[in-house]
Amino acid sequence: MATGETGFDDVSYDLVSVQYHSLKAGHDYGQYVRDAKNAGRDDIASFFEQVMAEDSDRARRCHEFLEDMTGSSDAGPAMS
Repeated sequence: MATGETGFDDVSYDLVSVQYHSLKAGHDYGQYVRDAKNAGRDDIASFFEQVMAEDSDRARRCHEFLEDMTGSSDAGPAMS
């Protein structure tokens, strides 16, 4: 596997990046749900809840791939 400037292989870096962005977005969506509910738009709130669940699943899948790649739940830099 190619190793990037960070010392992590490219695929691990990519998975961590997708996981981070999915978790960050999920956190932000909580506010979107509240905004929609406050506006009386339960239909839009439901949409944001669905999107939040999809990002949560995406983050979980990244974690599973990282566990598989490293053999543990602790992902770290590539060892040469």
